Amino acid sequence: MSALAPIAPGLWTDEAEPRLIGARRPDGEIIFPVPDGDAAAALEPVALSRRGTLWSWTTQSFEPKEPYCGPRPFQPFLVGYVELPGEVIVETRIVEAEPTDLEIGMPMIFTIVPFDDCRATYAFRPERKP
Repeated sequence: MSALAPIAPGLWTDEAEPRLIGARRPDGEIIFPVPDGDAAAALEPVALSRRGTLWSWTTQSFEPKEPYCGPRPFQPFLVGYVELPGEVIVETRIVEAEPTDLEIGMPMIFTIVPFDDCRATYAFRPERKP
C-alpha cells in the first residue's frame, strides 16, 4: 500500500490488498466513483473487485487542462476503461505497460500509484501470471 495520502478520501479500502470503493444504488446498480454529499446517503458502499478486463484504452498525448499537476514537461500516459465483472466499468490510468502491451479483454489488476509528491491515485496494470 502507498504511504502517500489518497488524492480524495474514500477512494479505496485500507487493507493489505486495497480495493476501490464503489456504491450500490437502491435499484442494485453499482457505480464508481461514489457521489459526494446528499446523493451518497441512499447508497451502500461496496468494495470492488481488484481484477478486471481491459474494455478500451488510448494514449493521453496532450496536457490536460488546469489544474494539471503532473510531471513537467508533460509526458503522455495511458488511460482506459477496465470492466470489473458483474460490477462496473472504471475509467482509470493504465500503468506498467506500453501501448504495444495492451489488448482488449486482457486481465488487469488494481494498483495505487503516486499522483504528485504528496498524494496517490488509483490505476490498473496488466495482470502478469507468476
